[in-house]
Amino acid sequence: MKALKKILLTSTLAVFILIGRAQKVGVSVTARIAPPALPVYTQPPCPVEGYMWTPGYWAYNIKTAEYYWVPGVWVAPRQPGLLWTPPYWGFAHGVYGFHPGYWGMHVGFYGGVHYGFGYTGVGFVGGRWAGKVFQYNTAVVNVNKTVVHNVYVDKTVIVNKNVPENHTSFNGKGGVKAKPNSAEEAAMKEDKEEPTQEQQAHMNNAEADKDQFVSKNHGNPTKMSMDKVGGDHFNHRGERMTRR
Repeated sequence: MKALKKILLTSTLAVFILIGRAQKVGVSVTARIAPPALPVYTQPPCPVEGYMWTPGYWAYNIKTAEYYWVPGVWVAPRQPGLLWTPPYWGFAHGVYGFHPGYWGMHVGFYGGVHYGFGYTGVGFVGGRWAGKVFQYNTAVVNVNKTVVHNVYVDKTVIVNKNVPENHTSFNGKGGVKAKPNSAEEAAMKEDKEEPTQEQQAHMNNAEADKDQFVSKNHGNPTKMSMDKVGGDHFNHRGERMTRR
């Protein structure tokens, strides 16, 4: 029976990979259970001019078969002009597949998942590039205005989000029902850049912190976000946490 399950998981992952290759977006991990709902939290202010927001998400530890929360964090983009497409979980063929995030000239499909802070499920409205300078839309993102000065306010992007009360964290049956639009399909065919080493370190740090695992936090982690990788943690109210 275990061998059969392994074969089924391998076959399903192969299907995900084939679909991902057709869209130039791969699937790196599969899980049998759905990721927890997205927790609600306040965004810490951007600490450095030019940093970009990468929303928090549920990652999966294969060895322990358990989800853990990777805090939302401000990071330096891989290079000027690039935008971040968040990772997302998609349900298909009986399993949940993890689609990693990436950097690109345009924001691609991220499952229609509403991460907030400019990531409304389609595209990104939290800022824009003006040449090599990133401008922040403070109608939807939080910045430290003593150090961040390239800002503007566009409240027209604020609409009735109709976010489900359970803050669904995945695409597919039982989750968000969304498919790529023409702009997202075009973006998925463009060149992509992997997460930076700093972003990878951020995920590794979360995985090494037992407090971030669902078995410990029951889907409501204390450390919701960070002002930068290796920086300070913030709770769901956006309050800076004391370092241990």
